[in-house]
Amino acid sequence: MFTGIIEEIGIVEKNKSGQLIIQCSKILSDAQLGDSIAINGVDLTISKIFPNSLGFDIMPETFRKSNLVNSIEKSKVNLERSLTLQTKLSGHIVRGVIETTCNLFSMDKEDNAIIATYQVSPQYLNYILKKGPVAIDGVSLTVISKNKDSFSVSLVEWTQKNTNLLERKIGALINLETDILARYVEQLIDRD
Repeated sequence: MFTGIIEEIGIVEKNKSGQLIIQCSKILSDAQLGDSIAINGVDLTISKIFPNSLGFDIMPETFRKSNLVNSIEKSKVNLERSLTLQTKLSGHIVRGVIETTCNLFSMDKEDNAIIATYQVSPQYLNYILKKGPVAIDGVSLTVISKNKDSFSVSLVEWTQKNTNLLERKIGALINLETDILARYVEQLIDRD
């Protein structure tokens, strides 16, 4: 489990044949084989440790469900270590399971914030609530508005500077994890 508070922006060194190698320093400092790391919100297991980078094995299903398939050499990715009992829960509960991808529709400046709007299919909008949490490329954000085919979040200055979200171009494929609590409530209500 994760919080959606990004610890470091890593740089893709290699993404080929099911192997993803990410250059990083902070995440690397206490990394051990088998640790879980969220990369753009995708929970992956460290399979190799190099002097300046970490290696991960990626299965085809991960490429089908996430934007990691598009992570080319030198692209930036959001990194977060998994929660421990000592971790402060500053964001929200993020599982690291990407449900789908969405597309960046617009980015509009509003004073010191950026309003980012994402288009997603209606079936996933059911789990996105106004003023509720959402994880965009692993970043914990609060939904500020929603309509029949999109939702918007406000990116504060810290998020602008400490994540890869401003690197994205309009139309870019973005990893999406909706609110797990909304999914649990739906399953409880739908029980026979």
